Amino acid sequence: MLFTELPFLDRFKAAADTGFTGVEYLFPYEHRPEALAEQLNQNGLTQVLFNMPPGDWDKGERGLACLPDRCDEFRAGVEAALRYARALSCKHVHCMAGIAPGGVEPQRLYDTYIGNLRFAAEACSGDGVELLIEPINTQDMPGYYLNRTQQALDVISAVGLANIRLQYDCYHMHIMEGDLAATLERHLGSIAHVQIADAPGRNEPGMGVIPYAALFKHLDAIGYDGWIGCEYRPKAGTLQGLQWMRAL
Repeated sequence: MLFTELPFLDRFKAAADTGFTGVEYLFPYEHRPEALAEQLNQNGLTQVLFNMPPGDWDKGERGLACLPDRCDEFRAGVEAALRYARALSCKHVHCMAGIAPGGVEPQRLYDTYIGNLRFAAEACSGDGVELLIEPINTQDMPGYYLNRTQQALDVISAVGLANIRLQYDCYHMHIMEGDLAATLERHLGSIAHVQIADAPGRNEPGMGVIPYAALFKHLDAIGYDGWIGCEYRPKAGTLQGLQWMRAL
């Protein structure tokens, strides 16, 4: 959510100039993969993560994985995501679960979700890509199918493939569960990516109640060696909002 005041392709240089060495964003699909790869190469950046196609985002769709009548579209989205992952040398792709439709039996939703994730993880494995799933809080995204850490871990176990792992968003899980430090430590082996925003407000660290300075030290202490994505809304602009990082 940083540098959104700039045209998309200008954000890569801005990120590098500010000291970032990797980037993530929601979706790459409005731009040619070659154009994105050029920006990464010119600015010495790693493409850390992006999302699979979510359906019609502007109409409120937030993923297709649990939708029984959209499986063909979901599978086409897997192929599209992998084309970009190859071009961008990206090793993590996030699969959004979707808003659970009303009037569908819970078992059918679950079976669809597990089947689609298994298909996606198998497809990703051939390219050395890890498929990530992320629980999202019910306040910001009512009706989203995946909401809690244990639910996600149970899904990962049911899929049963080594390359499906957890994307742990501290903001979402603070709202749903709390106990961030203990959860991160307990499930470290299943966590491939961590995202941050403060709560309430989803602004930068230091604008809310999550003790990020201590949490970052804890991540170091328990041996987390992955990326930390800044998925927050700067309260007064991107550059002003980076004071928290400079202070650390």
